[in-house]
Amino acid sequence: MLRKASLPLAISLALVSQSAFAEGYKLFEQSVSAAGNAYAGRGAQITDASLVYSNPAALTKLKGAQFSGGVNLIHATTRYNDASAQSANGMPVTGRDSGKLTLSELVPFAFYSDHFTDNLSWGIGVYAPFGLSSDYQNDWVGRYFADETSIKVVAMQPTVAYKLSQDWSFGLGLNINYAEGTLSKYKDHSGLCELGTNINGLYGANVYNAAYCDSHYEVNGDDVAAGYNVGFHGDLGSTKLALVYHSEVKYTLKGDSEITNTPITGANVAGNPNFIVVGPNLPAVSLATGKLASNSYLSEQSKLNLTTPANLAFSVDQQLTDVLSVQASVNWTGWSSFESIDIVSDDDTPSISLSTQMPQNLNQAGYIGYIPEHWQDTWSFSVGTTVQYNEELTLKTGLAYDENPISGSHKTARVPTADRIWWTWGANWALTAEQSIDFAYGYMWMNKVSIDEHEYNANGDRIYNSGVQATYRNKAQVLAVQWNYKF
Repeated sequence: MLRKASLPLAISLALVSQSAFAEGYKLFEQSVSAAGNAYAGRGAQITDASLVYSNPAALTKLKGAQFSGGVNLIHATTRYNDASAQSANGMPVTGRDSGKLTLSELVPFAFYSDHFTDNLSWGIGVYAPFGLSSDYQNDWVGRYFADETSIKVVAMQPTVAYKLSQDWSFGLGLNINYAEGTLSKYKDHSGLCELGTNINGLYGANVYNAAYCDSHYEVNGDDVAAGYNVGFHGDLGSTKLALVYHSEVKYTLKGDSEITNTPITGANVAGNPNFIVVGPNLPAVSLATGKLASNSYLSEQSKLNLTTPANLAFSVDQQLTDVLSVQASVNWTGWSSFESIDIVSDDDTPSISLSTQMPQNLNQAGYIGYIPEHWQDTWSFSVGTTVQYNEELTLKTGLAYDENPISGSHKTARVPTADRIWWTWGANWALTAEQSIDFAYGYMWMNKVSIDEHEYNANGDRIYNSGVQATYRNKAQVLAVQWNYKF
């Protein structure tokens, strides 16, 4: 019996285990000048062209045409221990029970801004709002729940800003997002691999097919979708304020679901002279090989509707003396819009979903995969300080706290995360009157995380006896550099 062949591309958007400066899977790495303060005061401080993303309204405060481009090097590690897993029929799964996932990823960005008139400004930018990846060892004990997750989202954003008065400005940006990704896991076909040669006793012959142990599911896909951001900026002398909203972005991700080495059940080949049928729900025996029959490859077009969350941020930048200022930010992210992953067939000639939609599996017509999420809205907070050390050098530091959107009952092997704390340091070095460089470094702390993951049908009911349990410890570092040029 072919079990649920689920978890396609878009889950990788929602289930990235090694995100950096943010809760969930959202990335903050679009500005090194803001990273030095742990993004405290982001969009309120008048910095550089990265304000195209941070707060489009603040572009009216920049002088002349400016360019900012940079790159973030993210290095994250996830260590898991005491891992155990059970197959669909409750048998223990053998494999690696401890290990380490390591991620080293470059996240680049580039922005340009200029003025149409004294009151009207514009800008454009290219950046990554969501992404990163994880990849378990192929022999880890939880391979039936998670193997590889990879996602890249690239956005291009044209922006305009208008000075409403001497103190207040308004900005609007339209972002066009391209997302592509791959997700995979090994498939557990009701414990056929774990039964091993013991299955020969059930059939009274040497029919065990070791290919079932290499059954692997993978999906690839992409989509283009649009969103927007709106910003306000207030310049009240020594106090600067920012309010910025980034909209939800709705995707319909389409791609191919592929699976290898799946059992051929008796119900599918009844009356076929090339097979021996033992029972409708048991694998048939291939007369060509004398072994349990299998499909070497199945493919089905699939789709998934996914909404990435809205975000609202309020920031303040307060100048205390000629050389010292303090910053603070509060962020709200609407993760509650992410309730479940629903993967459905988009194929006129379905193959995988013929089994996965059955009542004993996902119990919903056309379904290839389903996983409940039920994420929660989150808050994050950051504070920072900036010191103008001399005319050429500005020093920064900041502390941030990010709330985790995933409740304990829904933590998974793909997202073994908890609340996190970031401490960052940064500097801006003016090379000339036109050029400057920003540097930033950040370190993340996170408490130990425990998971106890199971499988569910499309109605939210637990199915099978499968599960995976493990404890995790996560840490991450970010090293970033940005070059700024004033034309």
